[in-house]
Amino acid sequence: MKKIIITVFAASSLLLYSTPSFALLNFSVGVPLSHSLADSEGVSGYFIQIGVPMLPGLGMDSYETKIKCTGSCPKVSKLSTSMYNLYYLLPIPIINLTIGLGTGKTEYSYGDVALGDGAATQWYTSFGIPIIPLFDLHLSYRSISSKIEWTTGDDKGTKSDFGGSVMGLGIGFNF
Repeated sequence: MKKIIITVFAASSLLLYSTPSFALLNFSVGVPLSHSLADSEGVSGYFIQIGVPMLPGLGMDSYETKIKCTGSCPKVSKLSTSMYNLYYLLPIPIINLTIGLGTGKTEYSYGDVALGDGAATQWYTSFGIPIIPLFDLHLSYRSISSKIEWTTGDDKGTKSDFGGSVMGLGIGFNF
């Protein structure tokens, strides 16, 4: 009987200690895996967030999406996105569920020349599973709305929609 009580206590302590409900601070880093733009060739960058339980946390996303070239393109086209987020880590035992909102900027460039930029907003969610005490592995989904106003060329002054979704993978630390 004593072994059963000790085993139950140890298992429940490990389970509860590794969840965000009992953490004093949470920190998460991640990378984008894919961007749903039709001409996307790859995405690179990072997601960072830090917070305390029961209060909104702060986050930052910064990533670049390479755009496929049609025809002969000597330079690389890219879409740069930077966002600042407020998020809330829901106090659910066993899983780490995060919801958040962000605002920022997107910029389209060809080589080193910026061709247009615009405001961007996003909502996102992240689902994490504890892998060992204090750490979780999470998958995130970001839905982005962005319209870029062209500053050069024949399209100067017109806006194009560059909204889409970004999937990411990260690791969180709750202590």
